[in-house]
Amino acid sequence: MIWLDALTALDRADEAGVLVTVVTARGSTPREAGCKMVVTATAQHDTIGGGNLEFTCVTAARAILGGEGEPVLRSFPLGPGLGQCCGGHVTVLFEPIGSARPPVAVFGAGHVGRAVAAVLAGLAMRVTLIDTRPEALADAPAGVRVCLTADPARAVAALPGGRFVLVMTHDHQLDFDIVAAALPRTDLAAVGLIGSATKRARFLARLRRIGLSDTALDRLICPIGLAGVGGKRPAEIAIAVAAQLLARQLNPRPRPEPIIELACGAACTRTEVMA
Repeated sequence: MIWLDALTALDRADEAGVLVTVVTARGSTPREAGCKMVVTATAQHDTIGGGNLEFTCVTAARAILGGEGEPVLRSFPLGPGLGQCCGGHVTVLFEPIGSARPPVAVFGAGHVGRAVAAVLAGLAMRVTLIDTRPEALADAPAGVRVCLTADPARAVAALPGGRFVLVMTHDHQLDFDIVAAALPRTDLAAVGLIGSATKRARFLARLRRIGLSDTALDRLICPIGLAGVGGKRPAEIAIAVAAQLLARQLNPRPRPEPIIELACGAACTRTEVMA
């Protein structure tokens, strides 16, 4: 089925779309009840019969892309309403796919990364957990996509725009390489790095030395986590990070701001509000 293949492709690409289904078909209609098509911002997959009905439904589907994710049921009298000679009546269900779930790429599948991924997935965010170690990805949380790669920094370039990027790997140099690849991308929703204020200062100095501008550096959120939330345990860190992402999703700002320190090595040692 073309529409089913399209849904699978959208899921793999983390792309938003709308599943359009003819729910009822009375009288003479272009297609029967149950036929479907998938509509994205730039493409249409399969058909519900063509003509003005299909054109109208494609336009309506694109109008709800990026909305709140609630299904919409609409009624269409084909003769008087759309000028089609068949003259029947259909009801059509529009189901947004993926548009209400912000996508997040979590680099690092250690204890903290898996905890963050689990909490975000539980909040219906589309989470991809990325690591170089197959054993770390073997017990990924339910509902989380996994990506095994030998070069996470190169994987940054393949991320579609609009992603929240969270960097929390097992290696400081790997963290640096990922951040250096992510910060120049102005199409990412945010770039967050777990670590201490000292780590932030060292990273900023190194990033300047390799030529990143102050504008790019301003996009780095480090330390991460909402002030007053969380603690030293992975689950507590995950809650603080999730709270920050939710706050940014509801109240986006043009420039990310550091909020709270979560100094994480073998364990988080303290939290403090950053100026």
